[in-house]
Amino acid sequence: MEEKDLIVSAKRGDQLAFAMLFKNNYPFLVKYLIKITMNPDAAEELAQETMAKCVEKIGLFNGKSKFSSWLITIATNLYIDQKRKSKREKSWKAQEEVFRRMKWHLESRNEEWNDALSALGKLKDEMRIPIVLKHYYGYSYEEIGKMMNISSGTVKSRVHNGIMSVREELKLHGEQESAAAGTRSSR
Repeated sequence: MEEKDLIVSAKRGDQLAFAMLFKNNYPFLVKYLIKITMNPDAAEELAQETMAKCVEKIGLFNGKSKFSSWLITIATNLYIDQKRKSKREKSWKAQEEVFRRMKWHLESRNEEWNDALSALGKLKDEMRIPIVLKHYYGYSYEEIGKMMNISSGTVKSRVHNGIMSVREELKLHGEQESAAAGTRSSR
């Protein structure tokens, strides 16, 4: 059976057609993924994820490109998503490590590290910097705007949105502590 016929059958849910498509394209896909990941184990995992995505999305394959090209597109996008996720996780872990060290450093000097500082640390720089300049150092919105090269209205908006995020974080943190205290007291 030719590839076009296999695809038509696979779109109808024919498991044997899927198996034939995978058998014909899997080695090619894995070789491609080894070249972009430089890791055979990661390539195997991505190839399997790609095949799972293929089963899920086969109805979207329009036949304008080769089936192998479509698989490569799916695999490439999965790899890029995986790298972005990994980068975000590394960034988050690095930030958590910095917070832990800062907290230890302040506490070792008998200075206070509170939940507000923790919540503030979870904001993006574009929100955290205006809040710190406004509420810790007392600069005006206009002065902060000049320092950050943005309009005072943008500063005002970022301070407002940042404060709302900090309040939400503190509320969530407070609810978690209340729930934990309730669990402990109910024992």
